[in-house]
Amino acid sequence: MYHRAVPGILHVVATPLGNLEDLSPRAARVLESVACVACEDTRRTGRLLDRLGIRAPRVVSCHKFNERGRLEPILRLLREGKDVALVSDGGTPAVSDPGSLLVGAALEEGIRVCPVPGPSAVVAILSTAGLPADRFVFDGFLPHRAGERRRRLRELSEEPRTVVLFETPHRIREALRDVASVFGKRRVVLGREITKLHETVVAGSASEILSALGPGPVRGEIAIAIRGAPEGGSGAKADGDASSLSEAWREALAACAGDRRAALRRAARSLGLERSELYRLLAEIGEEV
Repeated sequence: MYHRAVPGILHVVATPLGNLEDLSPRAARVLESVACVACEDTRRTGRLLDRLGIRAPRVVSCHKFNERGRLEPILRLLREGKDVALVSDGGTPAVSDPGSLLVGAALEEGIRVCPVPGPSAVVAILSTAGLPADRFVFDGFLPHRAGERRRRLRELSEEPRTVVLFETPHRIREALRDVASVFGKRRVVLGREITKLHETVVAGSASEILSALGPGPVRGEIAIAIRGAPEGGSGAKADGDASSLSEAWREALAACAGDRRAALRRAARSLGLERSELYRLLAEIGEEV
């Protein structure tokens, strides 16, 4: 790492999740004053700037697919003494959004990186969850694949701190079913369309929230907060995970016509566990494997 005086500043600017009034006066001043705004989607950011009456000289894309290629052009502007604002499609950049590569590269060159705090879906869901937030874990988006998702949830089920996750509308029902299977009746709070017109915050067990969503399509961005594991024991088992293991095992047995070896493979795959681990857990709860 090396350091040298560089007059350009990289401003990391939080922008509204939905409600335009959440943009701070300071953020507006920064966006108006910089030479360039680096963003995920130029059309979306362009519309935001237009609605706010902000005329940015230049808007360039910097998203997860091109961020590495954008580093040098943006760093060149900073080296020339020009200020740059980094924004995401909503919320705080580099928090489960692109931007960390650019911020890291700027720091490596001794370029000043200046946070302009503001909206954050992580903080928003924590503030409305009624769960302990003095210590928490943010684990971003759950894996797409069912087995990997369940494996991740099992790891998180042992975490004593409040867990915050993001999920997409088209996977939320599958995710809640898996949360119900792994976390049992532990308290979950789901926030959808936070700060927007159809904002919804629902609390209960994962199964109760799943029922509350109803049969229709789910729309909007989603954040989830889950109560941490109880002190002095396994979070999954303390919340009734034994019954979900038994259910998965018996469903697999029925689907495999009583073939226990095939059923063990099937149940392990559905639960995101190694067969040996599932065998051990089933034996612990008294199931004949």
